[in-house]
Amino acid sequence: MTSSGTNRGEPAARPAGTTGAAAWELLLPAASAPARARGRALQAALREAVRSGRLAPGTRLPSSRDLAADLGVSRGLVTEAYEQLTAEGYLRSGRGAGTWVGGAVRAARTRARDLAPRSLDSRADFVPGTPDLSLFPRAAWGAAHRSVLADLAHHDLGYPDPRGLPRLRTALAALLARRRGVVADPERIVVVSGVAQASTLLGSVLHARGIRAVGVEDPGSPQHGELYGAADVGTVPLPLDDEGPAIGPLRRSGVRALVTTPAHQFPTGMACSARRRAELLDWARQVDGFVFEDDYDGDFRYDRAPVGALQGLDPERVVYAGSVSKSLAPGLRLGWLLVPDSLAGEVVERKRTMDLGHPALDQALFARFVERGDYDRQLRRCQRAYRERRDVLAAALEEHFPGARLSGIAAGLHLIAHLPARYGPEERFLARMTGAGVAVRTLNAYRHARTADGDGGAAGGGTAGGDGGVRLVLGYAHLPPARIRAGVRLMAEAARD
Repeated sequence: MTSSGTNRGEPAARPAGTTGAAAWELLLPAASAPARARGRALQAALREAVRSGRLAPGTRLPSSRDLAADLGVSRGLVTEAYEQLTAEGYLRSGRGAGTWVGGAVRAARTRARDLAPRSLDSRADFVPGTPDLSLFPRAAWGAAHRSVLADLAHHDLGYPDPRGLPRLRTALAALLARRRGVVADPERIVVVSGVAQASTLLGSVLHARGIRAVGVEDPGSPQHGELYGAADVGTVPLPLDDEGPAIGPLRRSGVRALVTTPAHQFPTGMACSARRRAELLDWARQVDGFVFEDDYDGDFRYDRAPVGALQGLDPERVVYAGSVSKSLAPGLRLGWLLVPDSLAGEVVERKRTMDLGHPALDQALFARFVERGDYDRQLRRCQRAYRERRDVLAAALEEHFPGARLSGIAAGLHLIAHLPARYGPEERFLARMTGAGVAVRTLNAYRHARTADGDGGAAGGGTAGGDGGVRLVLGYAHLPPARIRAGVRLMAEAARD
């Protein structure tokens, strides 16, 4: 390949070795691109050669005439490419000094990592929190997608109402009132990207009101600290008793907001008693505060009809949140927040500045899914599958762990198993499970930092060392019955070693 000479004031050109030759060869496919795309292709190829380091900083490029001749393209095409990349900072040039690779570019790492949480590489995985993603209704969802695309008005693809599409909010209001007993006004529903965004959104509004801490159940979800911390709101762990969040420690904590899972507490599996529900609402009124109700799996109750949402008792003191993460798939990132009138304006404004609204097509699709009864059918399908799997897990534990006791209501996607003292202590049990490739979590894994207030009850207080036994939080929804049986058998074998 022809190269131009060295000019005064510039470093000597690098020798025309394999690096330079290989770099020019990278441009050959661009030269053979269709005529209309050839200029853009040549620019892209030059950019990539500089980014990747194939053309190192300080390398002198051939003159536009020489490179055009070697590539078989017009000189104007090369000149335009040089000028464009010089303007972008990839190249540098001066009158009579030629064109050189600039020194501002640093090679970028092109590897795309996948940071999505994945199940552990284990022979048996009982870690809770994941639904059976194979139950996702692909055919019905695909049909809804095609129908919505065909019918969606052009203006509906613009920036949406930050609360969500009116069609979806109306459908959700009817669904939640019917299934969960909430007082659902479409004007107070905000469509969000799951309960995680709902938590951060609420935390931001509470912070703006001067509230710097919220109470959280202990044990409870380990994500609360990060979610509320993102809004500069701290969390105060509060113990549970046999009826729900212990009311004494709550009153003494000084917080004015409480995050709770009253229909099916995570992870203990208890349901908040009617008396405790009334006490929580009385507390919220007295402190001019709010209860944030996370109804994460309220639709799945197996021994009776689900208990209605706490929000239905006082919609002005309860902020209600739910999502499709357990009923459809967490990857959809679709949920809802039902807020009191006193918070509605602030929540909507925060949602608008946060992301300008949830994707309109996803909202329209889910609205149709709800309106046509597909979502109710999906809930019934999951209900049947998860109830069977809970029964299979309970029977397998009874067979392989004699004396094991289950606690909590028959609901949701996990259960609590209390294993006798002979299987403890917990540290040794967990070590044996790890060695056997069995992924399990104990109840203590969901405890927050200990609160100075020692008040509390048997449901959430204490440690496994009290009776020497082992308390396990076992997820079953994502496992077919055969894998549940095999997993419990493997767990029992490891426990006996």
